[in-house]
This record gives sequence, C-alpha cells and structure tokens, in this order.
Amino acid sequence: MPNTSYDALIIGSGQAGNPLATALADAGQRVALIEENLLGGSCINYGCSPVKAMLASAERAHQLRTATDFGIKGAELKTDIAAVVARKDEIIEAMREGVRSNLTEEHKGITVLEGHAAFTGPRNILFTPPTGPLQELSAKRIFINTGTRAAIPDIEGLDGLPYLSTTQLLDLKELPEHLLILGGGYIGLEFSQMYRRFGSKVTIIESGTQLLEREDDDVCEALSKILTDEGVEIVLGADVRLVSRNEQGVFTLTASTKQGERRLRGTHLLIATGRTPNTDTLGLEQAGIKLDEKGFIEVNECLETNVRGVFALGDIHGGPQFTHISYDDFRVVRDNLLTRGKRRSAKQRPLPYCVYTEPQLGRIGLNESQAQEQGLDYRVAVMPVHTIGRARETGRTEGFWKVLVDPQDRIMGAAILCAEGGELMTMFQLVMMGKLKYQELQNMVIAHPSWAEGLNNVFAKLAKPD
Repeated sequence: MPNTSYDALIIGSGQAGNPLATALADAGQRVALIEENLLGGSCINYGCSPVKAMLASAERAHQLRTATDFGIKGAELKTDIAAVVARKDEIIEAMREGVRSNLTEEHKGITVLEGHAAFTGPRNILFTPPTGPLQELSAKRIFINTGTRAAIPDIEGLDGLPYLSTTQLLDLKELPEHLLILGGGYIGLEFSQMYRRFGSKVTIIESGTQLLEREDDDVCEALSKILTDEGVEIVLGADVRLVSRNEQGVFTLTASTKQGERRLRGTHLLIATGRTPNTDTLGLEQAGIKLDEKGFIEVNECLETNVRGVFALGDIHGGPQFTHISYDDFRVVRDNLLTRGKRRSAKQRPLPYCVYTEPQLGRIGLNESQAQEQGLDYRVAVMPVHTIGRARETGRTEGFWKVLVDPQDRIMGAAILCAEGGELMTMFQLVMMGKLKYQELQNMVIAHPSWAEGLNNVFAKLAKPD
C-alpha cells in the first residue's frame, strides 16, 4: 500500500477547508484535500446558495401574485418547480466548478483526492477512493472540515418512510400538495415561506413554545404572524410521537399538544430538526481526538484539538453553524500558522446572522433575553418598519427594528425584522465595531429615500425596558 506524505492534509472541501488549502499552498506547502461528496461543502451544494437561489424564484412568484396591489394586472400564475430546480442547479454547478478550478488550476501544490478519509493514527490517514487501491497518507498537520448532516429524530414509525431532508427537497421536481415541516428553526421557516409562495399548503410543527429559540418573544410573534398571514399553518408545543404513511402516500403525524392530541396530515414531510456532526466515520478514536457529548470535536481558541497538530474547522466543532463563521475559522488558523506575530482567537467574536424569510431577520450582538440573563443595564428602541418612507413607497411595511443601547450610549445589539434586514444589520455591526454612540447615527446625513434612514429615527423612543 503506497504511503504519501504532505505538509498539510485537509479532510472536507467546505468554506473553511478550501481557502485554507489555497493559503497553505501559496505559502509553499504541499497540500492534499480529500472530499468524499461534492466540492464546495454544504453552503454551495445543499445550504445557503441553493436555498437562496430558490427563494429568489419564490419571491418572484409572490411579486406576481401581489402585482394587482400595485396596479399591475397579468396572467394567472403557475409554478414550474422543475424549472426552478434547474435554475438552481445551473447556478450551483457553476459555483462548484469555480471551486474545482480554484483548487486544481489556479493554485499549485494542491492535490484534490475524491474518496473517504479515516484516521489510523494522530498524523496518519487511510484514504479509500471510489475505485483503485487504498492509500496511506501522512501529514505534519491535519485539518478536519467535514461539516454536519440532518439530524433525524427518534420518532416511532419514522424509520423507513420516504421523508425528505433539506438536500432532497432542493432536488424535488414535483410541487408538494401539502408540505409538513418538522422543526421551527431558520431552515424550516425559509422553506415554509418558499413552498407556500410556490403554491403548496405548508404546516410547521415545532416542539417548543416559539419559533427560532434564540430570539425574543416579540420577534418570534411578529415573524409568526407574517408567515400565517401568507397561509402557513404553525403548530407550537407539539410533541410528535408517531409518524405513519398510508397507501395513498399521505403522511400523518400524531402529536401531543396543550389542546390535546392532533393528527397532522400532508403529502410530503421535511425533517428540519437540526444537524448532527460527520464525525462517526472518521476513525477519530484511532488518533485519540476528543468529542463532546453531542459528537462534535472539542477545540481550543485556536481551533486545535487535544491532539497537537490536528485542527477542526467549521460546523464540525459545534457552536453556531454559519458559513461566515466557518470562513472566519479559516482566518483564525491562517493567521496563527502563517502570519508571524499575529494571533487570532475563535472565542468572543461577533455573531451576525440573517434568516432569509421576507422580510429578513438580521441579528447582531445581544437581544433582550440575553441582556436580561446577564443582568446588564440597557435601554431599548423599537421602531415599526411602516414608519420608514421607503417601506411605504415599496409596500414592504412588515416588521420592526429593535436596538439595545448601553449606559455609555453605544449599541449592544440589534434585531432587524425588515426588508433588506441583513444589510441593515451589517450597518449596526459596523457601528458596534467602530464604537460609535447612537447620537452620531441620529445626526448622520443619510440619502433619501433609503432603508438606512431608519438609523436617524430608530432611537426617537429609546427607553428603559418595561
């Protein structure tokens, strides 16, 4: 069995692994990158990019459906879901080929290997290609970037049924008549609005008492109302204990709720109850790499495992599972390994994120629940979106802005439920990084009419919480 040695070996072609491969190769190192599935990782292949591409189609459908509200009359709307999926596939294929070109043509010193990797020791990997002989690989440093997969709940009757993961739903070329979504996190919400706008009936079933467990009650209530006004049914506090499917292909979810037992029926079932790490087939025990109780790899602030020279990047080490956090993991490792005198930490970094419903929910910093849990002194400003001129002109009046301010008049956090909420949230992130006081935003000259004009007005009713 051949044995090949590298300076660096990266397992997984995600948003941390790919740029790390190019940075190490550009620094003169011999790099091998092993990918068992598709180049680009979850973001490109079954996460951010394909979902947002299909959300764009759903937004066009909604615009056509509501065009008469703007004085525009047109033909009857019909969704061609196969064409929607084909458009998504074309976009994703181009992105995937861009990754391949970047790794194999634009940067020398990178060897891309397609197949499975498993540890046989702290610096040794057994590589199994789809065809051909096994190979033993070794490296001075090894980086694990294998991400996560859908977590399937242990519910009676579910095993063996043709339920859908988000990956499978993105490739479905038939429009569900009635889509049941098990899970009320951001993934479930984005898919619920998407398929409702495509024309499906949609029901969200969530075991918790609210959607989006990380958010304040008022944010969740407002977002719930937006979705229900579009026709999405939301069932909260539902403990699903049995799943079945009849000969006609109809799923039935039997759930215990505060109102009693309910039977929820639909033609398709999406499981969106979280993610589980892809650590179970890596042979980590052969290298002595420690996992936490949920199977994620334990790392220090430099993203190094308990085994010196072995690192874990991206969703595989637990914590917030966002592409931009994975990419920052790359920057942490890059600077600590390649930039002399520069140290970066993966701890205490900002956590911006956006839920791409319409309107979007952009979040940065602390929300009220977190500030109260930490016993912090704060004031809060809340502004309905309909007070913004741009909102009235475009008809996108749903939602509100909510900003927390500390005793020194600096921004502690913001929740922006608004059209372009992600872009507006990033403005608050810049303000927080610059440590500006809120009065500087109130007096800033901002182009009219823009969404950003809300920065002038949101603090008009800044007050202590009730």
